[in-house]
Formats: sequence, structure tokens, C-alpha cells
Amino acid sequence: MAKWMVAAKKADFNKISREFRITPMTARLLRNRDLIQEDEIREYLYGDLESLGDPHMLADMDKAVQILQQKILAHRKIRVIGDYDVDGICSSYILLSGIRFCGGDVDCVLPDRIRDGYGLNEELIQNALEENTDTIITCDNGIAAVQQTIYAKEHGMTIVITDHHEIPFETEEHSGETREILPPADAIVDPKRADSAYEFREICGAVVAFRLLQVLMEQNSMQLHTDSERRNLMDEMLEFAALATVCDVMELRGENRVIVKEGLKKIQNSQNAGLRALIHVNQLEEKKISCYHLGYIIGPCLNATGRLDSALRGLSLLTADSVQEAARIAGDLKALNDSRKDMTGQNVDAAVSIVEKYSELPDVLVIFLPECHESIAGIVAGRIREKYGRPTLILTRAENGVKGSGRSVPAYDMYRELNRCSDLFTKFGGHKMAAGLSMKEADIQELKKRLNDACTLQKGDFEEILHIDMEMPLPYADRKLIQEISLLEPFGNGNARPLFAVRNVSILSGRILGRNRNCGKYKIMDENGQKYDMIYFGDMDRWQKFLEEKAGKVQSEQIYSGVDLQRDAVKINMAYYPDINSYQGRESLQIVMTDYM
Repeated sequence: MAKWMVAAKKADFNKISREFRITPMTARLLRNRDLIQEDEIREYLYGDLESLGDPHMLADMDKAVQILQQKILAHRKIRVIGDYDVDGICSSYILLSGIRFCGGDVDCVLPDRIRDGYGLNEELIQNALEENTDTIITCDNGIAAVQQTIYAKEHGMTIVITDHHEIPFETEEHSGETREILPPADAIVDPKRADSAYEFREICGAVVAFRLLQVLMEQNSMQLHTDSERRNLMDEMLEFAALATVCDVMELRGENRVIVKEGLKKIQNSQNAGLRALIHVNQLEEKKISCYHLGYIIGPCLNATGRLDSALRGLSLLTADSVQEAARIAGDLKALNDSRKDMTGQNVDAAVSIVEKYSELPDVLVIFLPECHESIAGIVAGRIREKYGRPTLILTRAENGVKGSGRSVPAYDMYRELNRCSDLFTKFGGHKMAAGLSMKEADIQELKKRLNDACTLQKGDFEEILHIDMEMPLPYADRKLIQEISLLEPFGNGNARPLFAVRNVSILSGRILGRNRNCGKYKIMDENGQKYDMIYFGDMDRWQKFLEEKAGKVQSEQIYSGVDLQRDAVKINMAYYPDINSYQGRESLQIVMTDYM
């Protein structure tokens, strides 16, 4: 259970309602998302790709495109080197497809998570040299590859870096001023650069690649394709920019929201055989594809290749030439992801057992799981962070020492705090909310001590805050409201689905569903005696414990007897949103509970 905060932001909701032809309730929902100015609201409601910023404003964008143009015209061999996660696979596919479309001699290499680790390394550069590669263009990595770039330049290579991660920096001891440390590449396109004039900085690697491709397409002089073919290519690349934005958990504000909103329209009828096969194998053809499907079903299948196999397997799905090939690879990816889910569950349980032994929880959880597959350490860290509300690092034994992944809470800048311990790491990188590292096993205790000694988090920083838009009786939760709320889609990180609260809801009856018994469906009743279907996806053990504490073990168990309790019903306060349940061609209104007290 979280601490509930009901929004109480003021505005002239009737004026906004008249101006944009929406209900006052929707106007209030917009205000709760800090949308006040007319131009902000207009862009939020009606923004499209034309409202995106000028990609030329990204530092070194024109220089990078000019280099690529020269290499394409000179028939030099270009190699894309990406990353092994969804963002890396998607950004690699965008650059590979785009450069090839413009006539370039280009291939792609994705690092092996175990053998190569993250990002550019000397072995990848040496392999490129042996295969007569003239130019390397990175995507979703490279901004921290100073020594690797020096090595490549010493051997006569051209290096173009496209990335979106934080720029490494050093702090001047006496003045406290920071200085960016940039690799000596021929061009570096990263929105986080201090000298970048591009206003929207929080884009993922695939969007950086997408914007570069836009500039390359407008300046490409070879004219190998028709305008229609160019539009089709950019429409397809938009799909993968949207997929990566969601899977890299970028905030769905400003340009990100526009890219995902427009990309989802294309994904619904994707012309990419691999993406269509992934939709089919996960039985999503009849569904309206949403951010949930991208982030929790489609994306994890792609991610599983980089975790348990090779990310090139994921890339091969996107480049599949036939429906048959795409179907075969998509089936393999789903099987890999199913295996990953089982491994994750086992390691989450192991981490929980370690945490539960603490008499008092540390501010920062540093957990060593030597047998955990390093590829799922980040997922496990995220689950533990969610459960305990603390910054979490999961460390696991690797070939050369220890590797780890961290997930943070909003009040804790994980990249900054780890940077203070950088002398303990052989390698590390990331951003405020997530990071990865390599280190010696002997230094784990020192890392744990330093992070906790330096931590300034207060008690309230560990408490999950649930932001609720307004208290609203259940009769208002109808189809008309659901239609209005759809104007605010897509929902995800930074653009949460509207949440409402209601008091004194009676739980009449219910049943537990799902193979893993991870879902509950209930009949509920409001104070006026009106009944509704309610569903809860969440921690069922914690929910059951709450019911027992609220009403006693006997009464809480009677909920599942198959008979409506009526007079003996358990009463709760509930945070919820209304939704439409589609089953076997029939639609019905249902209430989705997200929290309770």
C-alpha cells in the first residue's frame, strides 16, 4: 500500500473545457499533469510529428550526417555497433536499414552481454579492422568509450557516436565545477551534451538514430527510391523509435509522447514481418496495441535474446525476409522470454530472503546473488526496488569479478552516487534511475558501506507515493468517461493513466485467477447498493493479508465461497480506474483496482 496524494490543483476548468471542447473533468486531468498554457495543452492533445524539434539542433548532427554521406558515396564499409537491449536492437535496426536504404555498404554487430559486456570495446574494433571496416557508428552506447575511441582513431578508423546516456564528467577538486569527458570521435550526437541546442533532451538511443536518419534522408543525394518508399521506410522506423522509447522507460512527455502516440498507430498495422510475428505469437492481433503490450510483452521478447542468447537473434527477427522465417524466430524469442520469467522469479525470491534477514533495512540495498544470471540482474533489482522502496543494486558473479545492475527511486541519483565510488569499479555507466557496473568481488562490502554512509535519503523518500487525480463515486466511471480519458493516451512513465479514489466499497465475492494465482476478480458494491465487476493485478499475498487484518481470517476466506456476502462484506477504500473488458466478442465495464486501504 502506498501513501495517497489526491491532486488539488486549481485552474479555470470550464474555460479550458470550452476552448478545447472537452469536459471539465478532462480539463482537470490535464491540469493535474501540469498542463496550463494553451500551447502546451494543444500540443498534448493534438501534437504530431510536425511538432517535433529540429534535429539539426542536436550537437554534431550535421557533421555526423556529412561523414555518413561521404562514406556512402565513397563506398566505404560502415559498421553499426549497438547494444543488446531493446533500445540497442531498435536503434541498430534503424541505422542499418536507413544507411542501406541510402546506398551505404553497412553491416551491424551487437555485443555479447557475457563475452563483450556493454558498449564499444577494443576487440570489437579489432574485428572491424580485420574485416576492412572504415567507419563505426555506435547507437545507444559509446559516450563513455574514451580509450576505445582513441584506439580506433590510432588505427585510422572514423568513429561516429550516437548515444543518449549521461556524459561522463569529472569534478574540479577546488572549485567543484564539473567538466564533460567526451571521446575524441569524429562526431558525437548525444542530446545530453551541454552544447546541444536540442530542447528535448530525454530521448532514447533509437530516437537519436531516428532523428539522424531523418536528416540523412533529406540530404542524401543518391535518390535511389521514390518519395513513397521514403515515407514507408520512415513510418516503419517510427514504430521502432516508439517501441524503444517505451521499453527504455523514457518519460512520455513532450516529443516522447508524440513519437509513441504516432508509432502505436503504425504498429497496429505494422508492415515489418518480424514485429507482426511477435504480435501474433503473443496472441495480440485482436487487441489495441498499447504501451503495456510494448513494455511488458513485445519488448521483453526482444530483450530476452540479449539476456539469454544473442541480441543479433532479435535483430534477425526485424530483418527477416519472409513470414515463415519471422514466425520461427518469434517463437524462439517467446520461449526464451518464458524461460527468463522463471529465472527472474527464482532470483527475486532469493533476494527477498536475503533482505528479510535484516533487522533494519539499509537505505541502499546492495545484494550479492552469485548464481544469478547477470542478464536478469537489472530486472531483479527493479522488483526489489518496487517491493522495498529503496535504491537497489543486484550483484552477480561474472567471468572477471562481479557485475551488477541498479534501479533507483526518484529522490536518489544513482549515477551521481556511484560516480563517487568510481575508484571501486572497472567499468560503470547509466543515469539517475538505473546503472550498470563491473567490480572486484572483494570490494562489495566497501561499496555497500560507502553508499549507505553517504546516503541522505529521508524516511519519506522510501514511501511510495500514489498520485490520485480525484475522489470519484463509481457511477461516474462509465463508457463516456473512458472515451474522454482515451484523449490522454498513451499512458506510461511520465504520463500516468488517470486514477480515482472511492470510499466504503464492499467486497461481496471473488475468485483468484491465473496460472500463478496472480490476479483476483471480484463483485463489489458502492454505498448506494450498485454492483460492479472489479479486477486486481498485484501482490495477491499482500492483498490477502490486508483482508485478513481488516476483517479476520474467516470472513476474508468467505469472499471466495461463491456466495455474495452482502451484510458481512469487507469494506475498503480503493484507488481505481475504469476500463472495458473484451471477452469472446463481448464488452463490459470493469473497475481495475490499483491500491487499497
